[in-house]
Amino acid sequence: MDNKEKGKNNKKNKSFIMSIAVLVIIIVVLAGIAIYYISKNQNKDDKTLAYTDLIKEMSYGNIEKIEMSVGSTSVKVKMKDVEEEKKSIVPNTEAFIELVQQKVSEGNDIELIQKPKGALTQISTTLFSLLPTIIMLALFVMIFKMQGLGEKGQVYEDTERKTKIRFKDVAGLDEEKEELIEIVDFLKRPEKFTKMGAKIPKGVLLYGKPGTGKTLIAKAIAGEADVPFISMSGSEFIEMFAGLGASRVRKLFDKARKLAPCIVFIDEIDAIGARRASNSGAETENNQTLNQLLVEMDGFSSEETIIVLAATNRPEMLDKALLRPGRFDRQITIPTPDLKGRLDILKIHSKDKRLSEDVNLESIAEDTAGFTGAELANILNEAAIIATINKHDDIENSDIEEAVKKVTVGLEKHSRVYSEKDKKLTAYHEAGHAVVSKYLPTQTDVKEVSIIPRGVAGGYTMYKSDEDKYYISKTEMKEKLIALLGGRAAEKLVLDDISTGASNDIEVATKIAREMVTKYGMSDALGPIDFQGKEQNDMFVFGENIGDKIGTEVKILIDEAYNDAQKLLIEHRDKLDIIAQILLEREKINEQEFKRIFE
Repeated sequence: MDNKEKGKNNKKNKSFIMSIAVLVIIIVVLAGIAIYYISKNQNKDDKTLAYTDLIKEMSYGNIEKIEMSVGSTSVKVKMKDVEEEKKSIVPNTEAFIELVQQKVSEGNDIELIQKPKGALTQISTTLFSLLPTIIMLALFVMIFKMQGLGEKGQVYEDTERKTKIRFKDVAGLDEEKEELIEIVDFLKRPEKFTKMGAKIPKGVLLYGKPGTGKTLIAKAIAGEADVPFISMSGSEFIEMFAGLGASRVRKLFDKARKLAPCIVFIDEIDAIGARRASNSGAETENNQTLNQLLVEMDGFSSEETIIVLAATNRPEMLDKALLRPGRFDRQITIPTPDLKGRLDILKIHSKDKRLSEDVNLESIAEDTAGFTGAELANILNEAAIIATINKHDDIENSDIEEAVKKVTVGLEKHSRVYSEKDKKLTAYHEAGHAVVSKYLPTQTDVKEVSIIPRGVAGGYTMYKSDEDKYYISKTEMKEKLIALLGGRAAEKLVLDDISTGASNDIEVATKIAREMVTKYGMSDALGPIDFQGKEQNDMFVFGENIGDKIGTEVKILIDEAYNDAQKLLIEHRDKLDIIAQILLEREKINEQEFKRIFE
């Protein structure tokens, strides 16, 4: 089923639900009109006669005429010597008619007039009586359609549309593509492997940070093998009715068997593949869905060339039964791209962009260490938007630099008005970060310092990230703490006061210090022990007061870093004042200007 057919089906479903909703509204409005009409007719005359008084007046012979409609409990009463008619409510019409007839036979001169029920009254009464049933049926049909019980369980059919993405469209994952080429061979020529006695892998789990290209590379495998690509998200299996999630899993794999050879892709599989817990409430439905997925993956025969690809950014949440060989035989990490990978990704996404001749993609790749493919694509797109707003003929370096700042720090806010006191505090805070970082050997060069607000930040210090780091030393982490606390140290040193502006710095520094002690075993007092993620009962193994000891070690790291930052700033106070003064005058210092100050 191609995108157009999917769109048509979605429109049909929406129009059906809208029709039901409109029908319910019409019924409710009609019923309301009917109720209003009945109540209006019943309340035309405020003069009513109680039923007990009506019986008494009949006994006294004071009733001249009684008028009533068939099926109605309301009667009009004309009393002798009284011009105005009165109304009375009769609890039992049949018994009342018998009573009137009895009084007539006893000699009372009472005229009894019985009128047939009006057409409008009949319709309104019928609608009113059927209204609850109609509403319940309409709601049931709406839920039925929304849950996907109708038609084909809403399992996507990609029999006609095959993905056009190829491996050449995926950059930055050279080693991963080499490993996945085997999957393409399995799909194209399965007999080559079965002759050797090899079993085709049933599943491949792709995991990595969001935006690294897990879905893209799954589509590329299907594109290279030229097979149908059946895609569903893990959340689409979750239903409010028990058994429907498992039903969708069955329908998905029934469709896959008909289309084999093919690829079944389940995005965000952690939505249904999380570790099984108690069989209560919503957990029961999730467990049934996961169990059905396990059964289906076990049920493949060797002749069925179906490969299940799944993607997640939280592999630690998945059930162990799902990860064993025979289900997901291979688990492939999709990492953030290295320098070469980032350059290749930028080249792919810049093909349809008008870049100026002075744009250096290699320089951009160097400055974006740690960025994912999706983030790099977003930067080039933002750069194109900024270039259009600035009325440039092509995308210039300045547009790309502004896009990087916009994505990483936030939008620049020139309209925000600051007092001179706040500007001075921000200037010294950012100058403190920059000066401290300059004299720390492991920290990268300063690229820009600004006191123009961006996002939630009152100012920022941007560093060059010109290398990919896979390991971080203890020295580097300690110096990172010093750099983070440089802003707070500058505030205290120059203004003899501190502000809330360092809240984010303190949060990040505390996290790094805690991980150094509890995760990386970098505390001399506690040694190389992993304390992170342990239950409270497990912590008693390390001693009764282990929590206090961890807190003490974290505090020591923070205190040492703060003291070192203060010492550096006292030693280089002249540079701190110069940079702060330039920031107050020009609001921004670039990389070249910063270097000239120290030269």
